[in-house]
Amino acid sequence: MTTTIIATIFVLGLLVLVHEIGHFVTARLTGMGVREFGIGFGPALLSKRFGETLYSLNLIPLGGFVKIAGMDPDEEQTEKSYGAKPIWARMIVIAAGSLMNFVLPVVLFTIVLLGSGVDQASDKPIIGTIMADRPAARAGLAAGDRIVAVNGGKIETWMDFVQVIRVNANKQLTIAYERGGVANEAVIVPEHDAKTNRGIIGVTPQVTNYRPGPGEAFTMAVKQTAVVTAAIFSGLVQMIIGQAPADVAGPIGVAQMTGQVAQMGFLPLLQFAAFLSINLGLINLLPVPVLDGGHLVTLAVEAIRGKPLSRSNLQIIQTIGFALLMTLLLLATFKDITRIFW
Repeated sequence: MTTTIIATIFVLGLLVLVHEIGHFVTARLTGMGVREFGIGFGPALLSKRFGETLYSLNLIPLGGFVKIAGMDPDEEQTEKSYGAKPIWARMIVIAAGSLMNFVLPVVLFTIVLLGSGVDQASDKPIIGTIMADRPAARAGLAAGDRIVAVNGGKIETWMDFVQVIRVNANKQLTIAYERGGVANEAVIVPEHDAKTNRGIIGVTPQVTNYRPGPGEAFTMAVKQTAVVTAAIFSGLVQMIIGQAPADVAGPIGVAQMTGQVAQMGFLPLLQFAAFLSINLGLINLLPVPVLDGGHLVTLAVEAIRGKPLSRSNLQIIQTIGFALLMTLLLLATFKDITRIFW
């Protein structure tokens, strides 16, 4: 339980903090005043003012917040207020938080790649693992055996071996292999796998660990972030249009998964944080009132109309958005509870 709590605080705190740093930095760059940049929530433990900004360290270590001048319409408006800046500047500030949630995974994936490397399946026809009670295990094959030929046909790569097994389900095959430099033979009948409609014998190739350098690791991290983002976005679209079940996790589910991953080690936890960060970035960009995406839509409407929406209309829109988010949160929490206890 302690591991789960610490890991959850670390992961969620990191994601929210990075998100808020995006808002903070772009607000400063576009000339907006920042009243406070806080790490954590609740009563302040430490605080220090530098210039016009109060920096605070607060009791509850879950993320952070940024108070930008003029975001509250009841505040006194000045030339440094949020509303006094052009629409493009406000859009940059709003979008920056979510965009930082795509920058963070690149950093985290890079750290993971440098720390643990990449496991790559070898193309050599050498058996890596043997699955119990499968044809290969029953025939006496073992990890490290090099496949030389099947029914007299020479095998040069792992894919050569896979292709032969694949098309010979329920047919007897004579496999020539080497073990410790000694030639051997085994007679195997591949099983038919109904799911993939092909023959299998229960073996996997050798796996080698490749350690990229910093530059290559960064490039690989960018590609991995792009691939994961595309996959998650596709899943969200399918859920929205009803082509996939709405399998979402709430705070309880996220905490449970975080604790499980934390048991595997720090690098897997960083990788999990990267996946969550991408999810957070995409969800925040959805055109839902209260979320960053909803604010961007509001700013786009203001740009088209040439004037902002009235305060009453904004309040109605934000109330609807808040109600939708709370409904989704309650449903997700209910699913978390039923998943854990039932």
